[in-house]
Amino acid sequence: MKILLTAFDPFGGATVNPAWEVVSRLKEDWGVHTVKKLLVPTVFGEAEALVNGTAAQWGADAVIRVGQAGGRFEITFERVAINMDDASIPDNAGNQPQDLSITPGGEGAYFSNLPIKKMAEAVRMAGIPASVSDTAGTFVCNHLFYRVMEEIAAHYPERKGGFIHLPFLPSQVVHRSHTPSLSLNDQIFGLETALSKFLHLCEEE
Repeated sequence: MKILLTAFDPFGGATVNPAWEVVSRLKEDWGVHTVKKLLVPTVFGEAEALVNGTAAQWGADAVIRVGQAGGRFEITFERVAINMDDASIPDNAGNQPQDLSITPGGEGAYFSNLPIKKMAEAVRMAGIPASVSDTAGTFVCNHLFYRVMEEIAAHYPERKGGFIHLPFLPSQVVHRSHTPSLSLNDQIFGLETALSKFLHLCEEE
């Protein structure tokens, strides 16, 4: 299996994004499986063009996107992407769409087809906090999630796809009292555990 694993660059004035800090450190060789890592811009419209283009060119069997959800305590496996952009801050190109459909007249939502509950359970069993989330927000994370699942539904029905949100790193909350974070090593271990579970389940199919 060929897995395209994507992560966003820093945004909102930050100098790091845990998504790329974690993804960039994961191994690419998983035995008979291969992971390709891709850094994507936190920009509406640009992110999906890069991800969908790379997935098509490489022939990805699965596209798993990773992003930052500051303020969360856990690694969260997103269930659904909604057809709505409503940015509370500008993206890295200064775009700030509000109350706009991602695809006018398109599906109201697309759902992850990853085994998210089993992946979250595997991460918890490994000692890392994790859960299934029912909101991917309305920023670039949700936008990319929606666009990739839209592409899968239209052209690649056998392809797996989903989105995983990571908490802040400790270095990001030094001056944010009472804001949760998770160490880099724990986040790496958690994502590795989730991928291992996913691949194991695919092998059983």
